[in-house]
Amino acid sequence: MKEYPCVVVGGGPAGITAALYLLRAGIHMALVEKLSPGGQVLLTEQIDNYPGFPEGIRGYELIDLFTAHLKGFEYDKYRDELLEIKSGDGIHNLKLSDEWIRARTLIICSGATWKKLGIPGENRLNGRGVSYCALCDGNFFQDQEVACIGGGDTALEESLYLSKLVKKIFLIHRRDAFRGSKIYQDKVMADPKIEILYDTVATEFLGEKGLEGLKVKNIKTNEESSLEVQGAFVFIGLVPQSSFVPSDMDRDEQGFIRTDTEMQTSIPGIFAAGDIRSKLCRQVCTAVGDGATAAHRAQIYLEQI
Repeated sequence: MKEYPCVVVGGGPAGITAALYLLRAGIHMALVEKLSPGGQVLLTEQIDNYPGFPEGIRGYELIDLFTAHLKGFEYDKYRDELLEIKSGDGIHNLKLSDEWIRARTLIICSGATWKKLGIPGENRLNGRGVSYCALCDGNFFQDQEVACIGGGDTALEESLYLSKLVKKIFLIHRRDAFRGSKIYQDKVMADPKIEILYDTVATEFLGEKGLEGLKVKNIKTNEESSLEVQGAFVFIGLVPQSSFVPSDMDRDEQGFIRTDTEMQTSIPGIFAAGDIRSKLCRQVCTAVGDGATAAHRAQIYLEQI
C-alpha cells in the first residue's frame, strides 16, 4: 500500500491550488480526481468576477491556466473515485476503486453537485429535457422555449446565457424577489426573452420519452397552470459530494464539512477546502483561498508530527 505525506481529493480550483502549494513546499503528494480537472468551473460558460480578468474568462480557459501551473512538478495522479476513509493512529486509509492508499494528511476538495427538485418526472426526464447545466445542454434547445428554476446567482447567470440561444425563458422563483446579485437581476429584468414568474414552484415535469411541459403553481393564489416548454433547467443549490466522509466527522445539516478558519476538520490531519466546506460564499476565488490555507496548514501539521 502506497503511503503519502498528503493526498488531495478533487481537482477543482481548491484541489489544484492545494496541490500547487504542497508541491512548491517539496511535499510528496497524490491527487485523486475521478473526472477531468476543473470541477464545476468546467460547466461555467463565463466567469466575470475572478481577479485579474477584468473582461472575464471562460471556465475551461481558467482551468487550463490552473493546471498549467502544475506542469513541471512530480506527483502521483489517481483517475479514480474515493469510496471510503478509515482513520486511526495518525494514518488515513483511503479506499479507491481497486486499491487502498495511505496518507498522513488529507485535503478534501471534492466539491458539490446540483440539487434536484424531487418532483414527479424529474428522474425519468433527466437528460431528456431536464438539465442542471446550461453550458452542457443549452445548444439542444436553440430557438425553443425553456424554463429555468431558481433565484440565486447561478439561476440568473445561466438564464442570461440561455437567452442567447433559446426563443423564450420562463424564470421560475418561489419567492417574490431574487437572492442573486443586483447586477444579474438588472440584466435579467431587462432581457426581453425572459419572463419572470415570482411566487411560483414547479410541481411536475410532463412527458414520457422527452419533456413536453412543466406544471407550476403560484404559492400565494394556489393557481395551477402548465407551461409548454421543451427544456427545463434546475438551479436551486448544491449537494456536497461527501458520501465517503467518515460518519464521525462534523458536518452541517446539509452535509457540508465544518472546518475552522485554517480548514482543519474535526478529525486531526484531515482538512477540507472549496465547495465541500460549510460556508456562505462558494466562488472560484474563495476555493483558491481555501486550498492555499489547507495546504499551508497541512504542511505545518506534518512538521509537528
